[in-house]
Amino acid sequence: MMAMPAAVLSLAFLVAALCAAVMGYAIQRGATCMVAAVDEVLTKRRADRILGLLEAAVWVAGGLLAWAALGGQAMLPIGYPATLATVAGGLLLGIGAFVTRACVFGAIAKFGSGDWVYILTPLGFFLGCATIWPVIGKFPEMHAASPLFDATWLLVPFALFAAWRLFEALRAARAGGLAAHVWSPHRATAVIGIVFAISLIAIGPWAYTYALLTLAQGRTGGVIAKFVLLFALFAGALVGGWTAGLLKRRAPTRAAAIRCLGGGMLMGWGSLLIPGGNDELLLVGIPLLQPYAWVAVVSMGAAIALGINIERRLAALADPERLG
Repeated sequence: MMAMPAAVLSLAFLVAALCAAVMGYAIQRGATCMVAAVDEVLTKRRADRILGLLEAAVWVAGGLLAWAALGGQAMLPIGYPATLATVAGGLLLGIGAFVTRACVFGAIAKFGSGDWVYILTPLGFFLGCATIWPVIGKFPEMHAASPLFDATWLLVPFALFAAWRLFEALRAARAGGLAAHVWSPHRATAVIGIVFAISLIAIGPWAYTYALLTLAQGRTGGVIAKFVLLFALFAGALVGGWTAGLLKRRAPTRAAAIRCLGGGMLMGWGSLLIPGGNDELLLVGIPLLQPYAWVAVVSMGAAIALGINIERRLAALADPERLG
């Protein structure tokens, strides 16, 4: 019988695994999908979901700043240059998410609701990485420290922001609606940022797309630990769907399977060009104020918006009554 690696049994890892499970639960409840966020802007002229995603990034950035101010250290990734490849990668991420009808976050939420076909999205992501990695061979490196830690003054507005959110939570608790408050879509997205920051401090940067990329590269070091976190993430999403009454088995169709697998592959290709999946970009690159992450996310959003607009125009041409 194979013994579990020591890293998997460490206290820090157990904390990270618990955070991954809570994160999966929150993803199922939260407003985390980039496709839904862009569609909300186009359809309702509202940006609640985008603001929720930005708030998650704020919690990560603030948590890291606070940890550094206390003298703590965290393993952080290097930055990458923002190039035309970054833009192309973001566009591929966006096209893949549009084809799938969900980004890598949204795929977890849909899986947690009983859309089992969305398990093909991470599989497609892995296949995309595995087919392109031999061509790319290595990532460009820019050993630059995050500019976040040169802006320690940001701790002041973050502390005020955190105090405001705490006051809101205490007021909801007094009114007896704390659970509804915390697990509302916007607040659940904030929970994602908080628990991800804790896990980032505990074991360093991780993301489920990074685990798939590592496997696609043929690197087996720490792969068990990464997939334990991946399992915890998806298990948390299932529990979230079950407790919310959303877990209903939906029979997969051939078209849905092709969309999820093909869209996942496109997202895998895009993540290698950037490099990084949109979970890494939103929860690591953007909080660390890395320019390449902002460029990639804007490119991704633009591609999703273009796809939605083209689809609607084609639907209107097919059904002239919609033009009226």
